Amino acid sequence: MSSKNILICDDDEGILDVLELILEETGHTIIPEKNSLNVRSLIEKKMPDLIILDLWMPVLSGDQILQMIRTTPAYKHLPVIMISASRDGEQIANDHFASAFIAKPFDYDNLIAQVRKLI
Repeated sequence: MSSKNILICDDDEGILDVLELILEETGHTIIPEKNSLNVRSLIEKKMPDLIILDLWMPVLSGDQILQMIRTTPAYKHLPVIMISASRDGEQIANDHFASAFIAKPFDYDNLIAQVRKLI
């Protein structure tokens, strides 16, 4: 299995750090980002193989970013895992065509399984 680029966007630095640690162990290159406004340019520059996106973030929310991804022909097929502690998170993720949804706090084995399934 070749190393893939995974873009993780979450405004919570603790969650970013944990996800980065877990997923680096699976042999992938992690692109952590706290500011959701930078996601579009990161997608264009780094062309990630997978995006993990927090739903509730300041300025641009995860569903707004996902909508931008799904309506941009160049990367509308990018796999996106939406993560959220919100009770409505799964519904919102499904409404915006996320590839998968994982509730916070997450089960690490489930997270790794979802990542493997999508890339």
